[in-house]
Formats: sequence, C-alpha cells, structure tokens
Amino acid sequence: MGDGHVQDATRLLEEYLDGPESDELVRAARAAIAELGCPTRLLPLVRELATGSGDPSGCALLSYRHVLGFDKLLLIDGGPRHMLRAHVWHPGRGTREDIHNHRSPLSSYVVRGALGMELYEPVDPDAGEGVAAAWYRESLTGNESDWHLEPAGEARLRLVQSARYTAGSGYALPPHVLHRAWCDSARPTVTLFLETGAGRRRYTDVFAGEGAGAGADDAAGRAVAKKRLEVNDYLAELAALADLLAEDPGD
Repeated sequence: MGDGHVQDATRLLEEYLDGPESDELVRAARAAIAELGCPTRLLPLVRELATGSGDPSGCALLSYRHVLGFDKLLLIDGGPRHMLRAHVWHPGRGTREDIHNHRSPLSSYVVRGALGMELYEPVDPDAGEGVAAAWYRESLTGNESDWHLEPAGEARLRLVQSARYTAGSGYALPPHVLHRAWCDSARPTVTLFLETGAGRRRYTDVFAGEGAGAGADDAAGRAVAKKRLEVNDYLAELAALADLLAEDPGD
C-alpha cells in the first residue's frame, strides 16, 4: 500500500515548521496549509489516507465529533510539534460554537464552502457594553479522553471583528484570541487546520450565555467524553471527505 502523498505532506510540514519560532512559526504554518489545501494536493492525500495509509489507528483515536459543532479528522500527527486536521462544518447543525480560545497557535485554511468568524475581547463588566457571558476554564482529563469545564466567573465580551472566509482564504490566531466560527454556506464547509505545539497552554477559556453560545452551560462542572471514531468509521469519514472534495463546489 503506497503512502507517497502522506510522506510528501509530512515532509512539507517538517520543512516549514522545524526551526521558526513565534510570529515566524505562525507565518510558516499559514504557508504550509495554503500549499497543502490546494485541491490538487489535498484530494490525493485524503484518498490515500482513506485506504489505510499513514497511521489510521492512531489518527482515529484523535478524531471525533467536536462539541463545538464540526467533525474533526486528524490527518497527520506530528506529535507535540504539530497536528494537521480536516474540519468538516455542516450547515444548520445546532448553534454557533461557544466563544473560546486555544491552547497553542493555529492556522486555518478554507478548502471549500465558507466559514463565518467573529473575534471578541473582554471588557470591564461594569462598563455596560458588550454581551454578558459565563466564563469557564476547559481542560483535558485522562490522557485527553474528556473535556472538563470548570466555572471561572462572569464576563462581558465585545465584538471587535466579523469576517467571512471563502475557499482559498484563511487566517491564523495566537492562542489567547477569543473567537467563534460557523458554517456560512448552504453546503458543508471544509477547512484544513494546523495547530503547532509552541507555547501550549494547560487550559482554554470558554464563554457561554446569551449572544455567546450555550454549549458550555450544558457541560459545566462535569467531564464530557470525546466520541472517538473507530478505525473503520474513521476511514469511511475520510472516503466521504474525499468524495466531498471531488464535487463541484457549485453543486
């Protein structure tokens, strides 16, 4: 069973990401996924992975239906240095994700469809502006098997930017930036997501409430198990993703 496309993608990630630090690493990550997100490169990679190339058992363990409303498929596991994932966002599935940040820097590239994005910043709770939200600190338990949300107080958040990213565009965010995204297309949206291990934090901040999403409120104070994919299901999801990538985006 050949794995030439997997090897090429792994080599490309290593060439881009081994060495740069800080802002240079973020720029390198954006360049890497823009190159890998090209349809003529991503489709063969996903098709090869769907045949069982790479590390299907290991990647299936870290692939699941995310509580924030999208399918998260690990394509290449670079260990603590980087992880390349495909995110499949479905139109009309639930509400927008909770406002949150991440453990480490990320870069995202829209392969097909469109992604809506909002950026927020905290404001003085007594200022009377922005939206009220319950603040939680989210951490992982049991070898990253569950999400755990602990209440951290109340907050007010102000919308500072709203954007729509279409196929061929992307963005990069430092770990502390508060944001939320959603499928802004009538058809499924696919994004390529690259998280680097630089400056990894122990927890993330999640904000829920009116205007800020409500998913965290439902899970507060308890562990929420990740619904990991079995290997056969993981391979089937990759095959379905390949079929989606092969479709005419205008269909």
